[in-house]
Amino acid sequence: MTLLLRRIDPIRWKPVGIDALEVNALDVVRSADNRSVIAGPGSGKTELLAQRACYLLQCGISPPPQRILAISYKRDAAANIAARVRARTHPDLAYRFDSLTFDAFAKGLLDRFGQALPKEWRPKPDYEIANATFTIVQATLQALTPPKSVGTKADVMGMAIKTFERDHLVAEPLWPAPPATPTVEQWAANEFWKSWLHSGSHSALTFPMIGRLAELLIRTNPMVREALRLTYSHLFMDEFQDTTQVQFDLAKTIFAGSQTIVTAVGDNKQQIMRWAMAMDDPFAPFEASFSAKRTPLHNNYRSSPDLVRIQEILAKALDGTAGKPISKSKGTIVGSSCEVWDFPSSDAEATELATFIADEMKAYELKPRDFAILVRMKAADYLKKLEPAFAERDLSIRNEAALVGKVALQELFTEPVSDVLVAILRLATAESAGRYWTECLETICHFWGLTFDDDDRRAKAAKSLQAFADGLIARYPKPPADAATAKQIIEDVVSFVGQSNFLALSPAYRQGDWYLRVCEAATVHLEASSKGAAEWTAALDTYEGLHAVPLMTIHKSKGLEYHTVVFVGLDDGAWFNFGKQSHEETAGFFVAFTRAKQRVVFTYCAHRGSRSGIAPLYDLLKQAGVQTIAKK
Repeated sequence: MTLLLRRIDPIRWKPVGIDALEVNALDVVRSADNRSVIAGPGSGKTELLAQRACYLLQCGISPPPQRILAISYKRDAAANIAARVRARTHPDLAYRFDSLTFDAFAKGLLDRFGQALPKEWRPKPDYEIANATFTIVQATLQALTPPKSVGTKADVMGMAIKTFERDHLVAEPLWPAPPATPTVEQWAANEFWKSWLHSGSHSALTFPMIGRLAELLIRTNPMVREALRLTYSHLFMDEFQDTTQVQFDLAKTIFAGSQTIVTAVGDNKQQIMRWAMAMDDPFAPFEASFSAKRTPLHNNYRSSPDLVRIQEILAKALDGTAGKPISKSKGTIVGSSCEVWDFPSSDAEATELATFIADEMKAYELKPRDFAILVRMKAADYLKKLEPAFAERDLSIRNEAALVGKVALQELFTEPVSDVLVAILRLATAESAGRYWTECLETICHFWGLTFDDDDRRAKAAKSLQAFADGLIARYPKPPADAATAKQIIEDVVSFVGQSNFLALSPAYRQGDWYLRVCEAATVHLEASSKGAAEWTAALDTYEGLHAVPLMTIHKSKGLEYHTVVFVGLDDGAWFNFGKQSHEETAGFFVAFTRAKQRVVFTYCAHRGSRSGIAPLYDLLKQAGVQTIAKK
């Protein structure tokens, strides 16, 4: 029997699952107008949106059948906010919260309504997801010869191929019909569109192209736009600093001037995606287009006071108007919170870092995943040097950016297929399964659409889960010794949960072959994790990397946090683009620094490159009182 949920009086509503929110954050949570929230690292940006969802749903401000839409730049961010909302509010409310990436949202619109596009812009229903690589773009342009009234073939080939997609193909909203007197750039872009849409047996589209088609679809079909406005009472846009012009135009076309209330949250000091078409400053046009009020957040719940003091200096270098952050954490370490270590060789560097982490683990009772080794790029190259030294001290280090099949290891950990696989295997194979039972049951009930009040069906679900777990361990008492067995285990789990349920609750799985790629990656990783493991606990610990220090790039670290961050390679070799894009590179430096709760260590080896090119970064650290220590 399902009970009618009682609404909470907005005046009596309190934050769920946390002690409190800072004054400005609580103001945003309760706001009834469009807001632009500028929030620094560790300020709880995602938590603010989760709490706002709880407030709107629990108080009936977003009443059924209306829903709340959250759009994020990355899959892990979308999954994170959805998980928080599910953990903080009743399932009968949480199901009305849709958390998607911009790409998934745009693709969903195109897949549902694409045949309503004008014929010349209408892709074939079985279109393929493509990448506009240099070679492919070059080949497409080379096949074009413009009419004399437009220009010459040399004019076409004179366009920058590397930035053709950004500067010409998707730079502007699409027109229902091409201009009568196009420029050579407009003509080439239009011909490129025609080639990719209509030549061959399948249409080929990049995600930015899909975004432009979705925007045209909405602009030329008012009924679709009105349906979306009626469906979503509120829109959240997370990590808004990374929003592209394509994504912003789509959101603007749908929701600007409507009754849908929009909250955009981000930190312009952490903008590191300009290379991927991110706008220079999306907050200003958002505030103008949506009449949004800017609200800053000041508290930092992640980093110690000394680290926050240094962060303030870095933040001012990126944004002279940045406010003063307030640390709400405590310093818990002995010694300096930040240093630069200067090594004579990479061998000495690897030995020192392994010893340092081993000693810190003992001194502060830390685990391997309380640390992170960050690099600017080419993590695999650094792994070759670091891994042997770590092994000598009985430490493991794992490249989180490594590809498993066609999926990055770090991405795999955020995927529902992988999460459910681990949850059920932990339940089935643990000596004491009690600690995993509640989490696993709630996960299954979520996929099966069962609420807390549906006692009879939940009881049946619990019996089914226990029976399946018992049968699973009976069939597979030991970790899989080969790929076929690993694949069968995953197929068994998917069959139990229901592939249709995975597809229904995970919009990304309905995009191309992503679902199959995730299943393949989980199979490969499960088999690899099981090698040498006599028992399931060891295999699953390896699968999750519980006993390995994570190694990753700055871009992969965004949104994560660690007790101690070690940044290897503060040199010109790693930061070779600093002179060309110093602001974005400084933002990357800021992101790396702000992952740490208690300590940051930068390392330098002269053989990898000088430091004259990135002297401004060293100057900022010197200004903050950070010392450089010569190591032997």
